[in-house]
Amino acid sequence: MIKNAPDIVGREVKDMYGTLVGKILGTLTDIDGSIQTVGVDCGSEGLKQIQREQLVFQEDVVIYIPKWRLQAHKFMREKGLTLRRINALADIVSENGEMKDDTDVIHNKYKSKLATLDQIESKIKSELLVRLGEIEDQEKMVKEILFDAKVQIKSEEITEPTFTTIQMHAKNILERFSHEKTEIENVQKRIDDLTLEHSESIENPKQYIQQSAMTYLDSSTGIQQQTFDQPMSTLPEPESTLPEPESTLPEPPVECANSHTPTPTTNSIDSDVSSQPDESDWLSRMESE
Repeated sequence: MIKNAPDIVGREVKDMYGTLVGKILGTLTDIDGSIQTVGVDCGSEGLKQIQREQLVFQEDVVIYIPKWRLQAHKFMREKGLTLRRINALADIVSENGEMKDDTDVIHNKYKSKLATLDQIESKIKSELLVRLGEIEDQEKMVKEILFDAKVQIKSEEITEPTFTTIQMHAKNILERFSHEKTEIENVQKRIDDLTLEHSESIENPKQYIQQSAMTYLDSSTGIQQQTFDQPMSTLPEPESTLPEPESTLPEPPVECANSHTPTPTTNSIDSDVSSQPDESDWLSRMESE
């Protein structure tokens, strides 16, 4: 225990919603005297070793903070800061393109950090879902006890004051569960918002830059140059650049001149000519006929 630290042995430990967790039995300390874990007597649940960082020491009580809450808030701080720094780097490069090489190393460092945070995010999301499942199971048990108490009061097995006490405690527990579920859902939403911000700040700007470049090429050098300079990842499927299948645009037979097949419109002919210059002769004959 740190020198001059308040005596915490025997203190009550409560959760964030006021529920009694247990009493502090003692502590485990490091070689320098700093508290590493706190042993809490939880009654029938036995002795629990709780990390020092999960406890907030106040004068009359010690507050226990769930690990999922600490991990989630730490993750959101780190990812939020990393995204802000990446955006700041992008602003610097946009203002001064000559600094791009200087910022590449830092940018790769932040990208590596994001990859690590993605793994942490997946783990936190799983833990939040597990905790929500535990809360739902406990809510069902509380509601079953409350319903059974209603049956007992109707069958005159318990008195009205007893039923009132059961109802009051059940209501308090359900309210605590409701508060915790609301907090978990808020954390999930904030994590999803960070994921969306990540997609917009990292992926969408690249796509936007590519689209802007294609628009510029289209206006300055024509559509043919745009297709030539377009990145391979955004090129259409090879089939779309080939002549249409023979069943759609067949080679007309010799006796086509006497057939009553409707003549294609000028617009469709012009479109086909631009994509299939080697068939312009017979298309011209079709148009004249």
